[in-house]
Amino acid sequence: MSKRDLSPTVPPLPALPEPWRIKMVEPIVLRDREYRERRLREAAFNVFQIPSEDVYIDLFTDSGTSAMSDSQWAGMMLGDEAYAGSRNFYALQATVQSIFGFPIVLPVHQGRAAENLLFSTVVKPGSTVPNNSHFDTTRANIEANGGTALDLLATPGYDPSLEHPFKGNIDLDRVRDLFRGTPRGKIPLAMLTLTNNSGGGQPVSLENIKGMAALCREHGIPFYIDACRFAENAWFIKQREPGQQSRNVADIVREIFALTDGCLMSAKKDGLSNIGGFIAGRDRDLMESLKQRMLVIEGFPTYGGLAGRDLEAMSRGLREVLQEEYLRFRVEQVAQFGARLTALGIPILRPVGGHAVYVDAKALLPHIPQSQFPAQALVVALYREGGVRSVEIGTVMFGRDQGGEATVAPMELVRLAVPRRVYTASHLQYVAEILGGIGAQRTRLKGLRFTFRAPVLRHFTAQFEEIA
Repeated sequence: MSKRDLSPTVPPLPALPEPWRIKMVEPIVLRDREYRERRLREAAFNVFQIPSEDVYIDLFTDSGTSAMSDSQWAGMMLGDEAYAGSRNFYALQATVQSIFGFPIVLPVHQGRAAENLLFSTVVKPGSTVPNNSHFDTTRANIEANGGTALDLLATPGYDPSLEHPFKGNIDLDRVRDLFRGTPRGKIPLAMLTLTNNSGGGQPVSLENIKGMAALCREHGIPFYIDACRFAENAWFIKQREPGQQSRNVADIVREIFALTDGCLMSAKKDGLSNIGGFIAGRDRDLMESLKQRMLVIEGFPTYGGLAGRDLEAMSRGLREVLQEEYLRFRVEQVAQFGARLTALGIPILRPVGGHAVYVDAKALLPHIPQSQFPAQALVVALYREGGVRSVEIGTVMFGRDQGGEATVAPMELVRLAVPRRVYTASHLQYVAEILGGIGAQRTRLKGLRFTFRAPVLRHFTAQFEEIA
């Protein structure tokens, strides 16, 4: 009798769902359109000013909005609220040392506190700090100390429609020219932001990080990483960079940070925490200076403006974020959201980044000139039509008033940031359908003009009116 395969035919497994179960829920309410319209006008068309209870789906930010795990909540019950020497600090210190490899760790209450500490110490008037792209608070803290925050993003990063695996890469040729042409001491440090938030949540390749590290070593310039989304960046390296597929994410992370002198981090992103951050580094003299300054503005160095319970939640979150089942689902959920929008004809920055989908408002709303803030007009429409809160990453955030001339940003994006472990596929499907409806009637959207703007971080408190 001839041999034949008697094993049953097994269909391939479907895409894996969320790698967690839900054990607590929080009600959300969709306010009626008239109510939303009134809220918009009361907020002067700035969704920063709308109370969260009046938001249905909140894709404003992924910062501090994660759902914490049962382990993190349990850890908070172990909070040691001692002023000095909290056991939770030593747990965090050991975690950061293990993951990132830096011997010295200073906790802070959030990322911009880390930026304040670092840049107020090393940046002087006339300093230049290069980066792939500085985010808003990073730029503000550099400029507040008299420095220039210089974006040197590689060319592919400025083309929203271009498919490229690492659109967060820095332009190494421009970095080399900057280092050679700048007097010694005028560049106190160089940075890379992982992933590149201002440029669409795009990752930086390991090859590019190595190139940046080599240039910094050659010219004696300290190299720091803004590590907000370090795990997502390492996952993209594993998935997209030749020769990295067989490695685990934790090993890639260790290699990245071994190339650097230090990092600063808001743990409200890839720390899976609602509050917290840290600075870590190797330069003992610099870290001692930061510690002394920290005593004045943040608190004792073993609590850094945080409760012990928050230190514990941060420590546990930093370990959880390296779980590859979590990272696989996290990145795929955001990618599927982007695919839904593309299927509905909504132009987005491609490929989809790790923490958010960025809608290309300039392409979606060509009838609104950049001087009338098309991305902010889309932010307004999303709340008006569906109670969805998003954030503008365009001329409102990054434009400048210089010598009476208004400058525009290179891209007009609306960021739909997906909080970690919070929303399901049906929530994101709802947002996609709202955007699809807006796209179908896009010519009805109106531009905006400022009625008030502050000189620094103007997008937080700006006020607008619609242009008839």
